[in-house]
Amino acid sequence: MKLKVGVFSFTCCEGCVVSFIEILNKKYFDYEKKMKIENFRALKSDKKIVNLDIAFVEGAISTESEIKKLKEIRKKSKKLVALGSGAVNGYPSNHRNNFDSAKKKAIQPLIKKFNQINEISPLNKFVKVDDNILGCPVDEKILIKKIDGYLK
Repeated sequence: MKLKVGVFSFTCCEGCVVSFIEILNKKYFDYEKKMKIENFRALKSDKKIVNLDIAFVEGAISTESEIKKLKEIRKKSKKLVALGSGAVNGYPSNHRNNFDSAKKKAIQPLIKKFNQINEISPLNKFVKVDDNILGCPVDEKILIKKIDGYLK
């Protein structure tokens, strides 16, 4: 039976998604036998989140709508993997959390314009995370090792 997998992206540069796609370019025929990609915005247009065995989630959380979507992903996933530094610790998107008060005041109109919350946070502030893969972007060799482990 194939594992149902989703790949999701929040506030980030999407470098981890690019790394995931590069891995698929190299290991597609091996992975195609073992996993079915149900959600992956870069590869599929269907946005409905279905029940998953594993959700790979990259990026930090910066809006209420991201919090809502992340909670839906968690609810529908047996395992949630924080993919990359943004998802694991909020970096580098969370730099603005540490701006001095003058800079925070200066960017407040942009935060409001883009419906951002006051602080950018990693996934684990909002949901249970089952595994973390650090990197910005993640190292392909480490990600392959993790995926291979999940597929066993």
